[in-house]
Amino acid sequence: MPLNDTGRAQAAELAERAVGYGFRALWCSPLLRARETADVVAARIGLQPVEDPRLMETDAGDWTDLTFAEVRARTPELFDSFAAADPGFAFPGGESFAEQEVRVSAALEEVERGVLPALVVCHGMVIRAAFASRSTDGTLPFKRLPNAALVPLASSPEGEGDPVAAEGAELGGGEATLAS
Repeated sequence: MPLNDTGRAQAAELAERAVGYGFRALWCSPLLRARETADVVAARIGLQPVEDPRLMETDAGDWTDLTFAEVRARTPELFDSFAAADPGFAFPGGESFAEQEVRVSAALEEVERGVLPALVVCHGMVIRAAFASRSTDGTLPFKRLPNAALVPLASSPEGEGDPVAAEGAELGGGEATLAS
C-alpha cells in the first residue's frame, strides 16, 4: 500500500530534518512505503537510495494481512508472546525475532562499513531488531516509534547509539501508526 497524504507529509518533514545531519549515504527497505519515503528524502538531500531486502519488515507468515484483533482471537497465547517481544517468539509460517535480528544486524554491519553518516529508511520492527541486537543487558522493552522519526543508532565503544540512550532523544516524526 502506498503512502497516504499523512505519510507523504511525514516523509517531507523527515527530508527537511535530514538536511542538517550531512548524511552521505541513504539505505532503505525495498518495501513500497519505505522506498517512497527514501525517494522523498533522496530528492531533498541529493543521494540515491540503496535498497537492501534485509531491511524489510518482519515476515509475519500466517499472520500477514490479519488484524491484531483477528490474531488475538485465534491465538491469544502467541499474540501475548509477540506483544511482549519474547525473544523466542516466531511468527507461524514466518520468521522469529532472532532470525530478524540476524538479518538486520548483517545489513547494518554493511551500512557501517560504507560511507558514513548514513540514513536508513526502514520499519518499526526492523528498528526493534536493531536495538535488540545492540542491547547490552538483554532487556529492551518494545515501544512504538513515531513514523518518519530519526532514530540514532551507532556502535561506538562510548555507547553512542545505545538503545537506552536513544530512548531519550528527540526523534521527531509523526504519530506512530498501529499495524492492522
